Amino acid sequence: MGMVDGKSALVTGAGAGIGRETALKFATEGARVAVSDVNVAGGEETVRLIASAGGEAFFMRADVSQAKDVDALIKQTVKAFGSIDCACNNAGIEGVIAPFAEQTEENFDRIISVNLKGVFLCLRAEIQQMAKSGGGAIVNLASVAGLVGFAGLSPYVASKHGVNGLTKNAALEYGKAGIRVNSVCPGGIDTRMLDSLAEQSSDGKMTSHEMLDPMHPIGHIGMPAEVAELIVWLCSPRASFVTGTNIPVDGGFVAQ
Repeated sequence: MGMVDGKSALVTGAGAGIGRETALKFATEGARVAVSDVNVAGGEETVRLIASAGGEAFFMRADVSQAKDVDALIKQTVKAFGSIDCACNNAGIEGVIAPFAEQTEENFDRIISVNLKGVFLCLRAEIQQMAKSGGGAIVNLASVAGLVGFAGLSPYVASKHGVNGLTKNAALEYGKAGIRVNSVCPGGIDTRMLDSLAEQSSDGKMTSHEMLDPMHPIGHIGMPAEVAELIVWLCSPRASFVTGTNIPVDGGFVAQ
């Protein structure tokens, strides 16, 4: 019997990386999964991978920065599965690396819109639905950049600190309604986003492994599946007394 056997789960940004691995982990642990992303091909591939492993899933395109898309996604998930028991708000972007004084308003607005407003909209809709059905568990994707600063990434850092703040407040307000809300704060994880950040930081001269492996006390960056393990555990009954936390999954990065 899986950790979330018989549950329904929603994962945003599930077309690749941490989101895809989280959707796959939910499925292997017994949940039916609503897969969402703006990347249609990636999202459909995630559903295919779940189905080929014997799981149940469907894909719906949604831009989490748009309330109408989020509301439609919640409605479709409830229509398909009857409820939303677990949710992972993973969709996010990295934006452009630049010194604080050179950051553009356009870059700031775009990052905040997806990374912070997107989590707010998803949280709001998920909480409304979970409150009707007696509770649930939500995990937001923050970052070690939501715990410490990173030169050149001020809009991203602001967005992820905001995600951690929303997580704490939602947990405080809805604990008695049976809704647990936590965030995970990954360090360097082997994803397209990390490759983009490494390329921008080194003008394409270094890979993400070359740049970031030495920065982690464990000696290397992590894999998406390692983050997915914690996310699904947090959504399971095994984490029944865990809420309002911002948990690093970072190979010791913020312990330095």
